[in-house]
Amino acid sequence: MLRITIDLVSDVVCPWCYLGKARLDLAIAEVQDEIGVDINWRPYQLNPDYPPEGVDQQVELAKKLGGKANMDRGHEQLSALGREVGITFNFEAIKIGPNTLDAHRLIHWAGVEGREVQERVVSALFKANFEEGRNVGDKAVLADIAESAGLDRDVIMQLLESDSDKAEVLGEIDAARQMGVNGVPFFIFDQQYAVSGAQTPDVIVNALRDIARMKSEALAKLN
Repeated sequence: MLRITIDLVSDVVCPWCYLGKARLDLAIAEVQDEIGVDINWRPYQLNPDYPPEGVDQQVELAKKLGGKANMDRGHEQLSALGREVGITFNFEAIKIGPNTLDAHRLIHWAGVEGREVQERVVSALFKANFEEGRNVGDKAVLADIAESAGLDRDVIMQLLESDSDKAEVLGEIDAARQMGVNGVPFFIFDQQYAVSGAQTPDVIVNALRDIARMKSEALAKLN
């Protein structure tokens, strides 16, 4: 079976990234008998200037989107799209807009343990933020999520209290920006083909099949 690697640049406080992940999961399920897909989660920060303790989410987001009415309209649209793919967005429950650097460090450490662990951590972070209204900038919340995903809580807590891998994560974010990523989610297939935005499952399925076909043809020429 051909395998395709997707580097997925995202932020855990980006609702379109959560939607994009759910749609990607549906696309992967559709092609699982013909194509293997490996996902590497790559960091991005929508709000790198937020302080470690976070901000008042409702106030800051309304400001960013040009008023509460605009924010509410956007949330209604996202909630409807979320319901289509099994996400129950609860935007009103999100009180703290966090700085996500520590969450990205946790995703990085989970990736060291393997893609399955990283997948569990990413899923739990999205769910904690968007469905449960938990502060994913809070070290205790991150340690809870790490533990639920099978990581050692004490080790993760020690790492979070240190500066471990901060420079590496920030370097990755900077590299993404230099590469032209100015919005997320951003999908990079096999380090060659880029797709921006929370595409629908059929678009992702077609992209995966097109890339798989090109890989097959390239391999056939080599043999």
